Amino acid sequence: MPLPRPFQHLRLPVIAAPMFIVSTPELVIAQCQAGIVGSIPALNARPAALLDEWLERITRALADHDRAHPEAPAAPFAINLIVHKTNSRLDEDLAACARWKVPIVITSLGAREDVNRAVHDWGGLVLHDVIDDTFARKAIDKGADGLIAVAAGAGGHAGSLSPFALVQEIREWFDGWLALSGAIACGRSILAAQAMGADFAYVGSPWIATHEANAPEAYKQAIVAGRASDIVYSNLFTGVHGNYLRGSIAAAGLDPDNLPHSDPSKMDFGAGSLTAAKAWKDIWGSGQGIGAVKAVESVADRVARLRQQYADAQGELAARARLYIS
Repeated sequence: MPLPRPFQHLRLPVIAAPMFIVSTPELVIAQCQAGIVGSIPALNARPAALLDEWLERITRALADHDRAHPEAPAAPFAINLIVHKTNSRLDEDLAACARWKVPIVITSLGAREDVNRAVHDWGGLVLHDVIDDTFARKAIDKGADGLIAVAAGAGGHAGSLSPFALVQEIREWFDGWLALSGAIACGRSILAAQAMGADFAYVGSPWIATHEANAPEAYKQAIVAGRASDIVYSNLFTGVHGNYLRGSIAAAGLDPDNLPHSDPSKMDFGAGSLTAAKAWKDIWGSGQGIGAVKAVESVADRVARLRQQYADAQGELAARARLYIS
């Protein structure tokens, strides 16, 4: 199946995950210019009117890049919309996306036919993130163009299923566009995602440790120093299970190994937390793949590194395959 038009300028099969607070126009523009899909949560623009300014800035910057570099046009960008009933800004943010004809919309926490129709009306694509096969079927039934399978180990809000099991179940019935999220932080893992049946890798935490990311230096260094064992899975902070850095939980005066469970009905994605410490601002999200992140560097350098690792992995895989072909 040929790539849909928005994805045809990718130089690596990667969609950068939208990260609350961390993702800003500076990060997204750098990601797109480097040849991967950049994304940003609409809720990062506060007040809501700021989203229009950000969309204008991103759109104009990418157009300027394309004029200056016709041989290497920018990849498209995506806006993440929380479509859960607690998001009182949804209609306003959706209208801003329509004005700027955002090429890709990533929807989270509920599939909405009306939102999908609105995006399709301006020619955009909808990718919906899911944590299991049941939610995947609902999303496609309601008109999503593609899926983001959020498996165990993903940063921020994440599922608990193995990526092998989740992709296998989805690919039994769905042959459309599929991205895989969950501890993907190096080129070898990007290739592995494709080998399992995904079209794209959905990568988040490595971008925190970049110069362009809107994150405190301590957060960036925690990503560099962290390993998979430093990640804690809890629903305490937003009402939805997610992965967070152990050190940030301890710094907030909480015991990472004895966190209470939260009532999911009290989830809040506008204010930020069900505790005195605010999710994302004080409690830092991260995926389990951060052991592959060795330094804080520019987005361009990180993409270049991932591209080289990806190419090397392709060669290694071909060599191994020859051992089993008679």
